[in-house]
Amino acid sequence: MSYCKVCGEENCKKHSFLLGRARNITEFSGSSPPEVFVGKWGYPNVYVGILSPEEHGDTRVMSSAEEWHSRTLQIPNIMSLRNKLIYGRKTNNIKKVNFGSKFLSVLQEVAMTDSSVATEFKLKRPVRKHDEKESRVPLISNAGEVESVRLGENTKVKKKVDYLVNDVDVKSMNALLELEKAGIGNSNLVKLLSAGLLGLKKNRKLVPTRWSITAVDDGLSKEKLKRIKYFSVISEIEVFHSEYLGNHYEFLLLPEEFSFEVIELSMKTFGIWHDRESFFSRKKYADSVTGAYYANRLALTEYLDRIKRQAKCIVFREVRPEYYAPLGVGILREISREAFKGKGEKFNSVEEALTRINSRLRVGIKYFRNKSIILKSFGVQRKIGEWF
Repeated sequence: MSYCKVCGEENCKKHSFLLGRARNITEFSGSSPPEVFVGKWGYPNVYVGILSPEEHGDTRVMSSAEEWHSRTLQIPNIMSLRNKLIYGRKTNNIKKVNFGSKFLSVLQEVAMTDSSVATEFKLKRPVRKHDEKESRVPLISNAGEVESVRLGENTKVKKKVDYLVNDVDVKSMNALLELEKAGIGNSNLVKLLSAGLLGLKKNRKLVPTRWSITAVDDGLSKEKLKRIKYFSVISEIEVFHSEYLGNHYEFLLLPEEFSFEVIELSMKTFGIWHDRESFFSRKKYADSVTGAYYANRLALTEYLDRIKRQAKCIVFREVRPEYYAPLGVGILREISREAFKGKGEKFNSVEEALTRINSRLRVGIKYFRNKSIILKSFGVQRKIGEWF
C-alpha cells in the first residue's frame, strides 16, 4: 500500500503528478499564518518579507512555535508545514525605510494581526517549489522577490495592539510590557518590534527578526528581575525538567540570591556551550549559547515572578541526535516554560539533586558539572546571618 507524499492519503491520484516534480510559481494567493521576516545578512541592506502558503483558512500552525509545542508536532510534520510557505520579499535599507510604501504597509498590517489573513502576491521571477513533504528544508525556504502584494481581506487587530502601535510617544519596552500584560504572545511581540511598529516615532525602524526575538526575551526577563531580586530566596533545592524533539532540559534551582547559568551539550558533536551572569545583569550578548540563553531566562523569571521568590539557577540542556533540524529559539522557550508548569522535585542536598538529574541524562552530569561556575561556588561563601 502506498501513501501520498503530499496529503498522506492512500493511493492518492490527485497529487500523483506532482511527486518528484517542481512547479514554477509567479502569482499565488493564500492565508499568511500571519508571518513576517526581516533578515540580518547584508545589514543594513536586508531582505524583508511576508510568508504565505498557497492555501486559505487558519494556517497559524505553519508559523507558531507555541502551536507546534501544544500539538506535540514532530520535526517532519513541522518541516512539511514550513515547506508550504513562500517567502515574498524585497530588499530594504533598514536605515532608510519608506514606511509609506505599499509593500511595507501590507507587511505591517500582517504583523499587527494574530489571525491568518488572505494575501495575494505577484513575483518578479518564478519561485521553483517542490510540493513533496520535506523533513530537512530550512525554516524559511521558497524565497522570491515581490513585484506586488495586497491583502485579500481586512485584518483583525486587537485593541491593545492598535492603541500602542498608534501611540508614538511610548517607548518600545513599555509597549512590550503593556502588550505582555494584555496576553499578547511572544511570537506576536517579535513581529510588532521587527516590523517597526513599536516605540517612539523617531526611533521606529525595521529590526532583523532574530534580533527582535532576543530583544523581547531579554527585555521582558530583565523587567521581571527588577522585582525578583527583592524577593526572599527559595527555601529548598528544586529541580524542574522537560523534553521535546530531542531537547532535554534540567533546571536546578538553588536557595541563594539570583544568578543564572546555561550549559548546553550536543551529543552529536560533543560541543559544549556556556554563558552565565551574576546577581548583576550581564552587559554583553551571550554569544556562546546565543538566543536560547534569553529564552531560558524568560521562562525562569516568569516562574520566579509567579512564586515571588529568587534563586540561583543552572540550566542543563542535552541536545540529542533526534534534534536533527533546528527549529528556532521559540521552540526552546516553550520547552523551558513547560518545565515550570510541573511540580518541582525537592532535595536536601546538591548531590541528591545532581544524582536525580543524572538519571535522566544520556551523557552524564559530570560533563556539565565540570563546566559550571555556580556549582563550584555554591555554599562556599558564608553569609553574614550565620554569625548572629
